[in-house]
Amino acid sequence: MDADAGARLRDKSFLVLFFKKEHLSSFLHGWRALFAAFCLGIVAAGALPPFTLVPLLLIAIPGLLALIGSARSWRGAAGRGLVFGIGYHLAGLYWITNAILVMAAEFWWAVPITVPLLATFLALFIAVPCGAARLMPAGWRRVAVLAAFWVIGDLARQFALSGFPWNLLGSVWEMPGLAGDIFIQPAAWFGAHGLTLLTVVLAATPTLGRRGRIAGLCLITIWGLAGGLRLWLAVPTPQTPAGLSAVIVQGNVPEAEHRDHGAEPAWADRIFNRYLALTRAGMREARGHPAMVIWPETASPYPLAQDRGARLAVADAAAPSLATLSGTERFTAGPGGTTLAHNSLVAVAPDGDVAGIYDKSHLVPFGEYFPPYAHFLLGEQGFVPGPGIRTLHPPGLPPLGPLICYEAIFPGQVVSRADRPSMLVNITNDSWFGNSAGPRQHLAAARMRSVEEGLPMLRAANTGISAVIDSRGQVLQTLPIGQTGILVASIPGFLPATPAARWGLADPFAMALILGISGCICVNRKLGNV
Repeated sequence: MDADAGARLRDKSFLVLFFKKEHLSSFLHGWRALFAAFCLGIVAAGALPPFTLVPLLLIAIPGLLALIGSARSWRGAAGRGLVFGIGYHLAGLYWITNAILVMAAEFWWAVPITVPLLATFLALFIAVPCGAARLMPAGWRRVAVLAAFWVIGDLARQFALSGFPWNLLGSVWEMPGLAGDIFIQPAAWFGAHGLTLLTVVLAATPTLGRRGRIAGLCLITIWGLAGGLRLWLAVPTPQTPAGLSAVIVQGNVPEAEHRDHGAEPAWADRIFNRYLALTRAGMREARGHPAMVIWPETASPYPLAQDRGARLAVADAAAPSLATLSGTERFTAGPGGTTLAHNSLVAVAPDGDVAGIYDKSHLVPFGEYFPPYAHFLLGEQGFVPGPGIRTLHPPGLPPLGPLICYEAIFPGQVVSRADRPSMLVNITNDSWFGNSAGPRQHLAAARMRSVEEGLPMLRAANTGISAVIDSRGQVLQTLPIGQTGILVASIPGFLPATPAARWGLADPFAMALILGISGCICVNRKLGNV
């Protein structure tokens, strides 16, 4: 090898050298290419919470681009993208199987098929960007189109069927500590979907030569500086009344126990009394300061909206709190004498009256209801959705935005724009998923919503992770998984409405559209040969 050739070789990074199209095409055909795509998808999932091994994307995304480039047509590239997406979502959503195992006696048959089917459906939203990218010449145009269509695909799956925007690539920056606090700050400007756009572009820069790598270093540097400045300069407005505290109760009731004994009066009394005792302990720790008490989703075994005796017991245990917010089932009369069930949050006033009700509007398909297309298989049952996101105004408390369970995973869809709250309250029952990545990913999503909206988040989770998150996404206090206990904390202040809060999903959609159009403007004449 002559000196010039050696210098050129040293100038190439290992990843760029390995992922060159001519190298791949010599040995990756057919099933080998699909197997490589599947493995790269699993590697990409390692960047998601709770692991947040972000450098893995410097392998996964360049590898995916190389597979796209070595495909013989856009159809082949889409197929490889589909298999990449299956590996990505299988690894990122494995924990859903835990929920089925809780009901294994009834749904044992669904254990081996549910997550693969869901992963395959979600992978379609990665296959399309990969097929579109193959229509572009190699280089920055292909990267631009891949990133743009990736984000548009994520936006589409936020609404497809009932919507499921989990495993967003922008969430990889939600690592614990100061680094995560800094790198999620741009979500205040263009949301988690905007972070996904930047992440795909950044991870692809090793494939763009020396200039691309320099651009990547510049991008990550500007990103970090901008995030650090916002974290330092954003000063929240204190809540009113001053000194308001939150008493967050984590009852730690395993879902298997609830299913086995939920109908037994003695069990219901025992669980209810556990929450009452924890509430009393929390109020003692609050030392008479103005406080609000928060119980998790479906914490009360009694329907608080109908059961005044249960509400009086709650109010007594929470005295002298301003209100207690509890997850509970609520029942209303339906047409033809039927009874409708709602997954609700009920605010209990100090006198035991109902001070506010929120019915969950974004229900989990096949978990809380069966979609119309599945009624012929499973019948009509489950919860009835509420009218939509709204703000509650319990007397004495600041306006609050309630979010029940996975309503917290939807960027741009967690706050009433017409009646902006000054805090978010997320109640959830993640006990379905055990000690897995699921509850940790759910907490990470809640953290991102706080940054996007500029609002603090108070989170009560049945078996954990309960948390207090400030309006810049900093996790101030937590109760770990599997622990029974309370969190008593001052309620953090709020920030003015962020650009992401004002414009919602329009920001990342516009970014993706501009980038995609830019990539399509000047297309190489080779395009006609794909």
